[in-house]
Amino acid sequence: MTKNTKLRDLLEELVVEMVDKGIYWNEGVTQFEKRFIQKSLEKNGGSLTKASTSMGIHRNTLSKKIIQHRILRKKD
Repeated sequence: MTKNTKLRDLLEELVVEMVDKGIYWNEGVTQFEKRFIQKSLEKNGGSLTKASTSMGIHRNTLSKKIIQHRILRKKD
């Protein structure tokens, strides 16, 4: 089993669980986005530039998402 196959399987299980529990689309997307950003910032020592580059998005977009999701940044 490849890494991508394993990831797809995990995502499939998560989506099935969310749908079964009646989680709305917006809530699922919001929680995924928030956690993705938090982990990327954590991995990159709180650096917006490094995190945005690793995520493949513009630094300004990441800044707006941080404000939107009320994410607290911790710098190493």
